[in-house]
Amino acid sequence: EEQFYRTANRQLNASNFSGAVRTYQALESRFPFGQYASQAQLEMMYAQYRSGNLEAARAAADRFIRLHPDHDSIDYAYYLKGVASFSENSGLVSRARDAFNEFSILLSLYPQSDYAADARARMIFLRNNLARYEIHVANYYMERRAYVAALNRGRYVVENFQGSPVAADAVSIMVECYLRMGLNDLADTSLALLRENYPDHPTLGEDGEFIVRNHVTD
Repeated sequence: EEQFYRTANRQLNASNFSGAVRTYQALESRFPFGQYASQAQLEMMYAQYRSGNLEAARAAADRFIRLHPDHDSIDYAYYLKGVASFSENSGLVSRARDAFNEFSILLSLYPQSDYAADARARMIFLRNNLARYEIHVANYYMERRAYVAALNRGRYVVENFQGSPVAADAVSIMVECYLRMGLNDLADTSLALLRENYPDHPTLGEDGEFIVRNHVTD
């Protein structure tokens, strides 16, 4: 068992990640309850991540969390699962949401983890990108006069991505949608929020009146 483990570690340190994965798998299959089993599982998920097999890395992290819920390095499994989702260059918004949620779980369960600071930084990046995507979709709906759909996107940003650079745009979208749907009381409430928190937003005139975008016509 120790020989397998040392061989796998040498492969890992030499950046032979695919070889390390195979050796860790062989170790676990031969010694599933050995003294190196849990550590091999941790290092194997890292090797899978570094080899580019991100789905396998996520699955290995899930398996480790299920098998070793009280392990001293359980926070690393949560962290690596989030990093694997974060790193997948698939362009899928759903994967970015997965990464955000996985880092959020890590921070809620282990706020003092050594990986907490990096997880927070990655969450800020993801939050801003996800918020921008929602605003992009909201503007698409605005152009097509789908005001309920646009409103829902703007409200989602306000409720879920506070602190994002586009939070002001989200409030502005809410104001305009309410106005165009004739919900003036709700529009006034959102407008007051916009004036108070984002007084320099371009949809506010010098007198604080709301400027309806010109490229959307009734």
